[in-house]
Amino acid sequence: VDIIYAIPSLLYVIFIMLIFGSNIFSVLLALSVSGWIGMARQVRTQVMSLKEREYAQAARVMGASHRRILFKHLITNSIGPIIVNTTLMVPQAIFTEAFLAFVGIGISIPQSSWGTMANEALSAVTLTVSVADERGEGGKLVYTQMLWPVLAISLTMLSLNFIGDGLNEALDPRKH
Repeated sequence: VDIIYAIPSLLYVIFIMLIFGSNIFSVLLALSVSGWIGMARQVRTQVMSLKEREYAQAARVMGASHRRILFKHLITNSIGPIIVNTTLMVPQAIFTEAFLAFVGIGISIPQSSWGTMANEALSAVTLTVSVADERGEGGKLVYTQMLWPVLAISLTMLSLNFIGDGLNEALDPRKH
């Protein structure tokens, strides 16, 4: 995991996108391949911490099997941070997909993506500016076409971060 973690995840994503093409399957595959690393590190740290707690040691002393301790105590007590981490990984995945589509590597037209929409709006704004300059006009720029996908990405990411923070507050046993 440390060796895989040393390479930036965006390189994995770009590599998989180049091999499998620009479609939804390759985006999901690329985000899955690069997204599990942080989760694996967090789960390992959580389980290592929980197995030293009194209830896990008491179960071990009472003769519980490793499997029972794992499923009854360790996984059930680490599910909260796993859910919170998953919720906070979704905005990162949305942003990565939108970025890839914006730079032209991600989901391509005719499939819809906020990054593709922002890229098309940038092309329209650039074209509008160049036409207005050629005519010697100040011209009205069509910035609202770019505003909507960027606003949708931002609001979605903000909302999911708030949900993740709320779940963190609700599922953190130290705060109860």
